[in-house]
Amino acid sequence: MGRMHEITRDTAIMTRHVLRIDTSAPDLSFVIPAYNEAETIVETLDRVSRKAGRLVPRSEIIVVDDGSRDGTADLVQAGDWAVPVRLLRLSRNFGKEQAIMAGLRHAAGKAVVILDADLQEPLRYVDAMLQKYREGHEIVYAVRAHRDDESWLKRRGTAAFYRFLNIGSEVPIPAGARDFRLMDRKVVDALCALPETNRFMKGLYAWVGFRTFAIPVELQPRGGGSTKFGFRRLLRLGMTGLTAFTDWPLRMWTGIGMVLASMSILYGLFLAARTLLLGHDLPGWSTLAVAIFFFGGIQVMSIGVLGEYLACVFNEVKGRPGYLIAQDVTIARAPEC
Repeated sequence: MGRMHEITRDTAIMTRHVLRIDTSAPDLSFVIPAYNEAETIVETLDRVSRKAGRLVPRSEIIVVDDGSRDGTADLVQAGDWAVPVRLLRLSRNFGKEQAIMAGLRHAAGKAVVILDADLQEPLRYVDAMLQKYREGHEIVYAVRAHRDDESWLKRRGTAAFYRFLNIGSEVPIPAGARDFRLMDRKVVDALCALPETNRFMKGLYAWVGFRTFAIPVELQPRGGGSTKFGFRRLLRLGMTGLTAFTDWPLRMWTGIGMVLASMSILYGLFLAARTLLLGHDLPGWSTLAVAIFFFGGIQVMSIGVLGEYLACVFNEVKGRPGYLIAQDVTIARAPEC
C-alpha cells in the first residue's frame, strides 16, 4: 500500500512537471510571412530552426502562408524541423501587413522576431538584436545600411514618400526601417490591441513607442524566387501609410483654395481697374478656357484626395477582419527518448 502511494505521488509530481513545461511560453517566437516562397521556405525554416535552438532553450516558428499557390504550405508541413513550427494558412492573399498581424496574434513567445522568408536579412543579426533586447530595448529593428542595390527612381521615390509621410505625422517614421525586428511581449500585445484593419506596419511600430534601437543591416540577394512587391502593391501600401498617419493632404486643399480665391479676387480687381481706366475690351477665350480647365482639374484632384480618406473610413466601419485563417497546423518534432 505504501509502495502504491509513492508511485501515485511520483506520477502526480511528474505530471505537474510536464504540464508546467508544456504550458510555459517560449522564450522566442519567429514570425515568417510567406507568399509563393516554395524555392526558399525549406532552407529558411531549416536555418531559422537551428538558429533558434542555439539562441534560447524554448522557441517556436510561425509561418503565415499568405494564400500561396506554389506548394509553400505543403513543404512546411512535410518538413522535420528542429523546433516546433506552426503553419497558419490564410484563405487567400491578404497582403504582407495582414500576414504579419496573423503571426503576431498567434505568437506566444516572450519576445518575437519578424523575418522575411527570402532570408535577405542575414540571421547573424538576430544575435545583436537579442543582445540589445537583453540590455533593455523593447524594439530592436533593422534599417537598411544603403540602397545601392535599388534603381535611382526607386531610391528617389522612397525618399520622397517618407518626407511627405513625416510632414504631418505625429511620430517620425524612419525611412530605411525594415519589418525585420525583435519586439518584447508588451510591444506585440500593444500592436494586437490596435483596432484598425488597414495597417501600415512601419508606422504602427513607430506609433506604439517603447524603447527602440536601430541596427544597420546589409541585405543579401534573394535565395530564390522574385519580390512580391511590384509597383501597384507599393503604391497601394504608400496610400495606406499616407491616409493612416498624416492628414496634411486634406489640410493642403484648404490652403490651395484660399490661395486660388485670393488670386481670383486680385485678378477681378485688376480687370475692373483696367476697364475703368482703359475702357472695355474683348475678353480672351483662350484665357477663359485655360482657367476653366485649371480650376476643374484642381477640383477633381481635391475630390480624389477626399475619396481616398473616405474609402479608408468605409473599410474600417464595415468591420471585416483583416484576414481569415483556413488552416492552423502545428508541426512538432517527436521527443527523443
